[in-house]
Amino acid sequence: MDSETLLARITDYASRPNPYPLYEELRQAGPVVWQTGGNCVIGTYHQIAALLHDPRMSAAPHAHGEAPRQPFLRVDDPEHHRLRTLAMRPFGPPHSPRRIEGMRGEIDAITKELMASFEPGRQIDIVDDFAYPLPVTVICRLLGVPHEDEPLFRAWSDALVASADVRPDQESDETDKAGEQARMEMGGYLLHLAEQRRGHPSDDLLSAFVNEPDPALRLTQEELAITAVLLLIAGHETTVNLITNGVLTLLRTPEELDRLRREPDLLPRAVEELLRYEPPVHMRERIPIADIEVAGTVIPRGTSVILVLASGSRDPKRFHQPDRFDPTRPDNQHLGFSGGIHFCYGAPLARLEAQAALGALLPHLGTAGLVQDPPPYRQNAMLRGPRHLPVQL
Repeated sequence: MDSETLLARITDYASRPNPYPLYEELRQAGPVVWQTGGNCVIGTYHQIAALLHDPRMSAAPHAHGEAPRQPFLRVDDPEHHRLRTLAMRPFGPPHSPRRIEGMRGEIDAITKELMASFEPGRQIDIVDDFAYPLPVTVICRLLGVPHEDEPLFRAWSDALVASADVRPDQESDETDKAGEQARMEMGGYLLHLAEQRRGHPSDDLLSAFVNEPDPALRLTQEELAITAVLLLIAGHETTVNLITNGVLTLLRTPEELDRLRREPDLLPRAVEELLRYEPPVHMRERIPIADIEVAGTVIPRGTSVILVLASGSRDPKRFHQPDRFDPTRPDNQHLGFSGGIHFCYGAPLARLEAQAALGALLPHLGTAGLVQDPPPYRQNAMLRGPRHLPVQL
C-alpha cells in the first residue's frame, strides 16, 4: 500500500519544496500509519500533542540499551530534568530572567549591520547574507565564542544536523560517523574555551557554567561539552530556517506582507503563525518504553515512532483553514516548538530573533521579488528550509 511508504516519500528530497500534500495523505491514512521498515508515523495534532506529554514515550535513541552520552534533548527524566535545569540557570528564568531580553539591543545592532549593504537593485541571498549570520553571531556571543572562530562551526553544524535527520532505513552509516566526529571536535573546542574562563568569569554562558560556585550545580566536563554543542547547534540552525521560511512565506503572500507593513504590531503573532505554517522543525522520533495504545492501535515497546509536528500543525481538526497563512490566527497552539518536557529550550531567543529580523526586513520586502520559486532546499527533512533564497531588492 502507498501509505506504507509515506515516510520514504516524505523524506525523499523531491518532496522538500512542498511536503504538505503528503502530510494530508498521512492524516487521512489514520492516526497511526505503519511503514515497511516496521516503524510508524503519526501526523494528527491531538495524537502528537498527547504523545509529546506521555512519559512512556522516550526521546533517547537507545531506549533499551547502553548508549553514548547524549544532550538533554535526547535524554529522559529524571536525568533530562537535571541537565536541562543546570543548563537553564545562566540562560533564563528564574535564575537569569533578563539574559535573553537583555540581548534585544545587541540583536538589533547585528541586524542593522548585516543590512547595511542591502541596496535597491541588488540581489541578495537571504540565507547566506542574513538568516545564517544573524543567529550564529548571536549564539556565539551568548556562549562567548570569539568572532574569528565563528566560521569553524558551519562544517561541524552541517555534519551534526545531517546525522540527526530522520532516515527511513534506520541504519547507521558514514553520516552518523561524520556527525560523531564533528560533535567530538566541537565539544573539545568549546570545552577548551570554557576552561580558559575558569577563575576569570565574563558575561557569557560558558563562563557561567565553569564558574558556578555550588559544586552540586556544576556540569561535569563531559556534560558541559555536550550541552555547549547542543546550545550552539540548536541556537542557530532552527532560527535560520524560521527566518528564511518567514521571508519566503511573506513574499508568497503579498497581501499579508502589506498588512504587516501597515500593522507592525502584528509581528509577534505573525512569527507564531510562521511556526505553525512553515515551521523550522518538521518531525521528531520517539520510542515507547512500554506497549502504548494510540487511537485503538497498539504500538509495541521499542518501536520507532515518527511524530510529524508540521503535519499536526496543519491538521484541519485543530486549525481552521490550516493551509492559509493568517498572522491574526487566534488560539495558535502550534507544535513548532515541540511540546512536553522537551519543549524548545531556546524558544524565547528564537522568537526574539525572528521578530527582530523580519521587522527589519519588512520595509525592504514590499518591492522585493523572489528570483527562484521554489528555491533550492537543504537536504534535511527534519530541519526543513531553503539552502539559498535569492531575492531581488
